[in-house]
Amino acid sequence: MLELDPTTLLAAADPDFTAGGIGAYLWAFGQGVLVDFTPCVYPLIPITVSLFGASEASRGRALFLASAYVLGMAALYTALGVAVAFTGGQFGAWLGDWRVVVPIAAVMLALAASMFGAFDLQLPASWQTKLNKVGGAGPLGAFMMGLVSGLISAPCTGPVLLSLLTFIASSGSGNAVYGGSLLFVYALGMGTLFFAVALGASLFRPGPFMEYIKSVFGIAMLVMAFYFLRNLSKEAQTIGTEASWGLWLGVGLVAVGIAAGAIHKSFHGPLSEKLIKGFGVTLATVGAALAMNNFMHVELKADWHPIETLEQLESEIAAAEADGKPILVDFGADWCVPCKEMETLTFSKPEVETALGAYQLVKVDVTDPDEAQAAMQSALHGETLPAVVVFDSEIQLSAHLDKIRAGEKVPKPTVSFNQFTPHEEFLEALADVD
Repeated sequence: MLELDPTTLLAAADPDFTAGGIGAYLWAFGQGVLVDFTPCVYPLIPITVSLFGASEASRGRALFLASAYVLGMAALYTALGVAVAFTGGQFGAWLGDWRVVVPIAAVMLALAASMFGAFDLQLPASWQTKLNKVGGAGPLGAFMMGLVSGLISAPCTGPVLLSLLTFIASSGSGNAVYGGSLLFVYALGMGTLFFAVALGASLFRPGPFMEYIKSVFGIAMLVMAFYFLRNLSKEAQTIGTEASWGLWLGVGLVAVGIAAGAIHKSFHGPLSEKLIKGFGVTLATVGAALAMNNFMHVELKADWHPIETLEQLESEIAAAEADGKPILVDFGADWCVPCKEMETLTFSKPEVETALGAYQLVKVDVTDPDEAQAAMQSALHGETLPAVVVFDSEIQLSAHLDKIRAGEKVPKPTVSFNQFTPHEEFLEALADVD
């Protein structure tokens, strides 16, 4: 059987699909475009464009008015992205607590049910009426209409927006520019069809494809629920992880599920159709979850030493100094997306694993840190995840054990990495370490 290494495939498919890389922005833009084809947005596009006056304007003015509308959307979403980015580290720390994760997963499941038509999420009719009256013709009116459009179309845009916001928060970067810019690009994606109609393009007639897209988002919400729940179980993170067949099995189940009716069948039809739809959705969801597990799982071959206690850290420091080695400490967490990317796309590279042979390698799992692990993070400058800190052989950490135990800062590391770093840059930085 042909062996397929998910880490190699992921790197080849998109080496920049990182928290901040171009892949994430393309994903956000694509989500925005897809949202336009949902029943809450698509039928209203020509009406909205005519309300802010672009339909009767010259091409230049129509583009200007459409830009004002899209900037209104972008202002709302960008503000949300910035706000959530600031919570990144704290939000991530909560994701190790089942009392936080289970309610989040429950919300995802509820949103999935709404996407499949179990119920409608919408504002009260009186609120919708008032919001629809906001704005009017002209650039200011277009901007105001864009600003409130996210609220009016919330039944379809809400689940997608929530998935983007949780992605930003779980990146752990706390980077307001990243959070805001990702949501700005999402707004540009949503603005694509508004620009097209403003410039005179004709849209397809509304049809069943809008419900198909809602089903796609519904399956995505189910997979996201699994993504959060898997943080609570190491066993869940390794289900189906096998380099030779795990990814193929996941992709195959998704394909069979879609063919069976996960997308094009309806839960509003006869019982037989509902059962077929449910079967297809189940297969597609399980397949996508297996594929995700294989993408995120990697077996590192370097001599990493997982530790949990201060005594274990002291032992690793002593071993490093006895062998005259620099010590590299990797702080990571199950919820930290760029931490996983460091393992999958950087640490697993053969040339990196060879270089790491000269280091005392220590891993500290801070998914749910206890007092000792929190002290290590604070003392070794590893509070912001991802955190890979390297102390060369001249920095005698054994002389600072009291500070480490108390969580007080030791001398700064020779090299540190606080965001996803491609393997070439990682190796270049390590070249300065003795």
